Amino acid sequence: MESQSETFDPADFAWRGLTMTPAAAEHIRALTRKQPDLLGVRLGIKQTGCAGFGYVLDTVTQPDKDDLLFENDGARLYVPLGAMPFIDGTEVDYVREGLNQLFKFHNPKAQNECGCGESFGV
Repeated sequence: MESQSETFDPADFAWRGLTMTPAAAEHIRALTRKQPDLLGVRLGIKQTGCAGFGYVLDTVTQPDKDDLLFENDGARLYVPLGAMPFIDGTEVDYVREGLNQLFKFHNPKAQNECGCGESFGV
């Protein structure tokens, strides 16, 4: 009888992290300049919407113990460890759409998104 075993490659489980475009980093820096006690922005997820998960942004004055920190030229993006399996590899952008300005998320793990772009599934 032949035994089948699988190989384990630690690189398959290494975080790629999150990145910010220059526009997103500048917007986060602008927020922290306006509020001296603000350290940065936290990007998390919650179950919501028609596709399964939605992005949640909060300001950070005190990091949580399980937050991972991603920094770009002084802009700090905090991510709860529990959100990483869903958003690892995401690029955070800040764009102008018509009269609105908003954060956009380019998530390689998102297999589908709702029509309005507010929720995603993995």
